[in-house]
Amino acid sequence: MLKGDQLLKVVKAMAGANRSDLVRHCGYVSVRDDGQEQLHFAEFYGALLEATGVDLPGHNGPQGHPKSALGRDLSYSTHVHFNGNLMVGRAYTDMLDLKPGDQFRIQLGQGQIRLVPLGTKARGA
Repeated sequence: MLKGDQLLKVVKAMAGANRSDLVRHCGYVSVRDDGQEQLHFAEFYGALLEATGVDLPGHNGPQGHPKSALGRDLSYSTHVHFNGNLMVGRAYTDMLDLKPGDQFRIQLGQGQIRLVPLGTKARGA
């Protein structure tokens, strides 16, 4: 995956190219177990922002990428498990300072799931 000045040079050279082709050409692509290609747009745009000097809050890895407790780069993606559950990992709840017992209302719409906090509780009181 291209980073820094090398990434910026390729992006400039491919001005006007299809975004998918650009992401693929810069190496932000993997092949899933089922053989399908997966483009990593979020990682690409994060690297592009980093290359231009933009530092996003919550990015604390050595190259500015957030890390899980196991030291893996966070992908900001998940999947529905075999039993129908949808998992949001601890690294994400830690980034939002969520605690056990925090409650949310689930809003569904236009193919999206949104979690809305049900108020705040006094913590540590």
